[in-house]
Amino acid sequence: MAQSTLTVGIILTVALLIVSLIILKATPKDKFAGYILPIIVGLAGLAFLFTATVTNTEFLGAPLGGWGIASLFSAAITFIITSIADSFANETQTQ
Repeated sequence: MAQSTLTVGIILTVALLIVSLIILKATPKDKFAGYILPIIVGLAGLAFLFTATVTNTEFLGAPLGGWGIASLFSAAITFIITSIADSFANETQTQ
């Protein structure tokens, strides 16, 4: 179970990171559209965790709690990397 949760987390992280960075580059610098996808996946992770307390269901080798943990992990890592990339893109030259 732990191996499938780690696998799902890594795959979700890579996919979210690629999509979020593409959205970040495609939108104007004053918009926050690059942050919407990690927020949605984080909320879905919370929904998976709350559902896992009621039912004991497995999906693709990982229980719903594992999917929740993987979703929250990928949302957090993607949010951190996206915010760092956004801050580097929006830095001003001060001298």
